[in-house]
This record gives sequence, C-alpha cells and structure tokens, in this order.
Amino acid sequence: MISLIKKELAAFFSSPVGYLVIGLFLVANGLLMWVFKSEFNILDSGFADLNPFFTLSPWLFFFLIPAITMRSFVDEKSLGTYELLKTKPLTTAHLVLGKYFGALLLIILAILPSILYVYSINKLANPTGNIDLGPIIGAYLGLIFIASSYTAIGLFASAVSQNQIVAFLIAILICVLFYFGFDALANLPLFNGFHLDLMGMKNHYSSIARGVIDTRDLIYFASISLIFIAITHKIVDTH
Repeated sequence: MISLIKKELAAFFSSPVGYLVIGLFLVANGLLMWVFKSEFNILDSGFADLNPFFTLSPWLFFFLIPAITMRSFVDEKSLGTYELLKTKPLTTAHLVLGKYFGALLLIILAILPSILYVYSINKLANPTGNIDLGPIIGAYLGLIFIASSYTAIGLFASAVSQNQIVAFLIAILICVLFYFGFDALANLPLFNGFHLDLMGMKNHYSSIARGVIDTRDLIYFASISLIFIAITHKIVDTH
C-alpha cells in the first residue's frame, strides 16, 4: 500500500495540473483574504484572526478535492491499467486505501503553506502574539476531517464514472449536498423539529472550528469517510 501511495504522489506531481490545482487553492485564498476588498479581507476587518480562511476553505475544497480525486480510478480504466493493478499482489482494500491516503496527503500538502497566515496574524495582532491558538488548531483539524470526507466521496465518484469530468461533477454535487443540503432541508417547514442540520458537515465543522473537539463530530466525519470508502471498495471489487 505504501508503494501505491508513493505512486499516487509521483503521478500527481509529474503533471502540471497537480501544481496548478494546489496553486489555485493558495492563490484564491490569498487574494480573497489579503488583496480583494470583501468580507473575507483580514486587513479590512480589523480583527487578527483566521476565520475568513476557515470559512473559505470548505468552499474551495468543493473544487480542489474533486479535481485531485477525479482521475483516481478513471485514469486506470482509460489507460488499461485497472485490470493490471488488480492482478498485482494487492487486495482491493489496499488499492482503495492507497489511493485514498495518497489523495489525502496531497490535500494536506496544499493546506500546509497556510501556516504562514498564522504567523502573519500573530504579527498583526495588537499586542503582537495576542491570538488564541486553540480555535485555530481546532479549525485546522476540522479542515482535515472535511478533506478526509470529501476525498472518500471523490474516490467513490471516480469509481462509478468512466469520465473525469463526470467524476468531478458527481463529487462536487455530493460534497455540496452533504455540506449545505441538510441545513437547507432543516429550514423547510416540512422538516421542522427533525434537526436535519445535525446530519450536515457544516454543523459539525463549525463546532470543531470553535475549538470544541467533540467525539460526536469526530465519529460523524469518520463515518462519512468509512461509508464512502466501503462503497468504493465494493464497486472496485465487483469490476
């Protein structure tokens, strides 16, 4: 499985698309937070905190993560290496998990440069260093949990598709539904009192982003990831 993870990383960084996807994520965050005048601009807000980054990132993940995962199984099918992979001494679980952790590592690498933002707001705070690291650490954990769930969804979309664009669109649709869909349903009069918002990612992410690490939130994200990994395993195993 380790060799498969290394193969996924090598394949990603051997293509300019990989650098472009990560670059766009960082540039979009940087422009919205430091350059363009908007509600997310830290310099205009008067507050030295990273809330704009943690609000924007789940939105940008809608495009970043499907762009990374869309080729996972589609490429193997189109290049004719899908059957070859299945003949190697790899179990289906190793194959799926190798691709999963390979993609997740790429996303974590895309998030890492944002640590510079922590240094920046630390210097901008008055007095210098007057920032609360607890919520920041919690929010970073929340981003990783969301990334893990989106990655599992992206792998599922790639496994059921024959085309990268179709896989990309399916992954975006499912991620948006899980992040916003249950909140939208909870606001409908028909579903009043059902607390459907508790089934959505936004509710659980917001809790972690406040620095509150609740086991219910951790179990929620772990369950979403495991469910989609299990479904992907079943699809790959039957093809």
